Amino acid sequence: MSIQLKKDCQWALVVPTSMGLRITPPAGQPIHTSSNMFMQATSAETNVANVPAYLGLPTKVLTTFVKGSPISQFIKDSLKSRGFAFEGPEVEQGGPWGYRHQINIADSGYGSRGPRVWNDRAGEVGRTLNVKDFDLDRLFGKEGVQIVHLSGLIGALSKETSNFCLELARAAKKYGTKISFDLNHRASFWEGREEELHNIFKEIASVSDILIGNEEDFQLCLGIEGPEAGGKGIAAKIDGFKGMIQNVKKAFPNAEVFATTLREVESANAHMWGGIMLEGNNWHVVEPRAIGVQDRIGGGDGFVGGMLYGVLKGWEPEKWIQFGWATGALATTFITDYGMPADEDQVWSIWKGNARVKR
Repeated sequence: MSIQLKKDCQWALVVPTSMGLRITPPAGQPIHTSSNMFMQATSAETNVANVPAYLGLPTKVLTTFVKGSPISQFIKDSLKSRGFAFEGPEVEQGGPWGYRHQINIADSGYGSRGPRVWNDRAGEVGRTLNVKDFDLDRLFGKEGVQIVHLSGLIGALSKETSNFCLELARAAKKYGTKISFDLNHRASFWEGREEELHNIFKEIASVSDILIGNEEDFQLCLGIEGPEAGGKGIAAKIDGFKGMIQNVKKAFPNAEVFATTLREVESANAHMWGGIMLEGNNWHVVEPRAIGVQDRIGGGDGFVGGMLYGVLKGWEPEKWIQFGWATGALATTFITDYGMPADEDQVWSIWKGNARVKR
């Protein structure tokens, strides 16, 4: 089976997101001991879209900016350099205590010391994402979009962003755009809004064509029973994960593809990395394999980006998860949250385990 995408579209992939900064100490050092930081423009959703954008597919970001902010300019310049088109309103800062772009403060960890992340999202301008600021009929109807990728992070960020994602899903469905939904549950975002968000996430999931999440995501966002306890290690639990995905498929039969990553952490710099994908009635499994890790943040997003790239290219489904596994592994070799593939051949070399010098 292959997902049937709309043809003659201006955009291969569109992602709504809240852009921000990540600042990271060099060389895997802890935050509290560091005086120098590497700064990057980032979001989970653009981490996903980075794979198709870097490999030449037309990709668009829907977001909001703080008007006149040098940080906004830094973010725009970063998006341009990565091959993204973008649109969104310019929001007045409203003074020093007004709106700003969120800040993600993280160290990468090293060896036996795991990564630590501190999120500073007060006054986040992305929480104002509102459907009234975007012409969805133009985007989906006139320009055309093959896949819109939605994330539970944006879906739960605020009442406005929840409604924005819901309206994007409805418009995509109306115009025949395929919908990818990565559930991405965050307990702090859901606090006090559980019933409201359950209803919104279930509606989005009911019209989605591709559903992505781990066992916690499916349980907490959609109320699906988790995997049965298995033996030691993730590889021994694969049957349990398959059972959980089958339960998701029964509850949301519109979806054509279901996927989850598998990860075992041996140390901050050595992981076992795998994945499971159900396409139609066909299982595709990458049993966990050892990968070296520079920075783990963004590996799951890289997996999704590579999988969606395979769908957009019209490849056989077996290649979707293989390419996704490899782009996820690629992302963990960068100090940025996102992987920047030089070309498809580099990604397939990772899949094949070929790390030899290429001259």
